[in-house]
Amino acid sequence: FHRAGWKTVLERAFGHRTFFLYARQDGEIVGVLPLAQIKSALFGNTLASLPFCVYGGIVADSDEVALALREEACRLAQQRKVDALELRNMTASNAGWPVKELYYTFRKAIDASDEVNLKAIPNRQRAMVRKGLKEGLSSEWDAGVERLYRVYSESVRNLGTPVFSSKYLRILREVFGDDCSVLMIKHQGQDVAAVMSFYFRDEVIPYYGGSTSVARTIKGVNHVMYWELMRYSAEQGYRVFDFGRSKAGTGPYSFKKNFGFEPQPLPYEYYLVTSTSVPDVNPLNPKYRLMINVWSRLPLPVANFMGPFLARSLG
Repeated sequence: FHRAGWKTVLERAFGHRTFFLYARQDGEIVGVLPLAQIKSALFGNTLASLPFCVYGGIVADSDEVALALREEACRLAQQRKVDALELRNMTASNAGWPVKELYYTFRKAIDASDEVNLKAIPNRQRAMVRKGLKEGLSSEWDAGVERLYRVYSESVRNLGTPVFSSKYLRILREVFGDDCSVLMIKHQGQDVAAVMSFYFRDEVIPYYGGSTSVARTIKGVNHVMYWELMRYSAEQGYRVFDFGRSKAGTGPYSFKKNFGFEPQPLPYEYYLVTSTSVPDVNPLNPKYRLMINVWSRLPLPVANFMGPFLARSLG
């Protein structure tokens, strides 16, 4: 998520102002801090590293470089008069800033052997993979994003969350090329689940995934989808499966833990500028409960039309 391509994606897909900070020493880049500003009347004004990304923060060769980037980010946050600066760290820093551990990440090494990886999945979930395959579920790769968008938009509408436009997914595929894939899960010729994944070095991260209402009547849809992605990734030489972030106490959190992944807290930290408290824009915030309930009942065409206007500010 520190790749320069994210600057292109955020600017083209959402029109957000980006600030990718680099530190140089003897002509070499020794540190980077990608930032983007999201300014919304509904959800506040934040400078974050990085919106629409589960990880961010500072990557530097030394503590001195990291401090220089942090100080520059603080100056920028003050200059832009944002509510707060948010760094989505994977590991805790010693900056002493307020920290919010709302999210947990799930990462695990995978083996080259399908047998080893399947055995690493706990018994009950492994049985669900087999049941899903017996149900006739099949997988296939898709070169576009329209099928994914149809599945994903229905999935997030059901959760009461506004969806971004399909343009965003198209730009992701265009910018990241072979480092971005779409896997479709079908049942009796019908798309029932889909996931867009990113690849970096030896890691794979399933990122935008969901399933349709029909999938609820079929056993093991999500189990088969993530198993097929894991199986393919191991075959291609990837050795780390990053299940992404989830909030404690939610269904996705339980699913990933039950799949054999241990949760690790993500210490997102905040530098408060004009705000007196840490931003709390997330579905668990009670102030958004009514909106979530109403949104989940919208007809899908209406939700897909209105969603992008809100989703661009929910990164």
